[in-house]
Amino acid sequence: MKKKVKQTKKKSQVKGAMEMSMGTIVTIVLLMSVLVLGLVLVRSIFKVGTNVVDATDDQLKDRMKELFDDQTKVVIYPDTDQIKMKRGDTTGIAIGVRNKITGTDSTTGKFTYEVVVNDQDVKRNCGITETEVEKWIRGRTGTSDLPQGSDTEVQKVLFDIPESAPLCSLKLNVNVKVNGANYDSENFFLTIK
Repeated sequence: MKKKVKQTKKKSQVKGAMEMSMGTIVTIVLLMSVLVLGLVLVRSIFKVGTNVVDATDDQLKDRMKELFDDQTKVVIYPDTDQIKMKRGDTTGIAIGVRNKITGTDSTTGKFTYEVVVNDQDVKRNCGITETEVEKWIRGRTGTSDLPQGSDTEVQKVLFDIPESAPLCSLKLNVNVKVNGANYDSENFFLTIK
């Protein structure tokens, strides 16, 4: 009889240990699933906030208007000093220009922009030339006629980062001219990761 009681106790202890182990495993799996889903959600939110390539012109104009104030002439979206891009990807920026020309002679201006490498050490830092970097840029230059006080003119500039691109940071400038004269410029760092 004692032997039977001992066996019954042992079986119930083993069964209890198994149930606790299964409960722990199920809990861990559920927590990991929630963690992964949360990370995917956060990543998608940030990606939507900075993806210029997929945004429509109206969406970009709305986002760009938020970046302008009374004094600002040129803005770059995403609004950050460092834009990170991956090798093998096509990613972009948007350039916004507002006509702040005053005077009676010329209220409409012919605006031109150009994206140029502004890093004298690009060869030393990245092992490539400025010309090679400029080949990655689609829409590197552009023009538009912009009446005074008009809505923001938005241009997309795409970067086709090759798989062979070095992992480094380099400085780029967006130079804007109106009727051939310097108007304004903005710069940012392009970091290839």
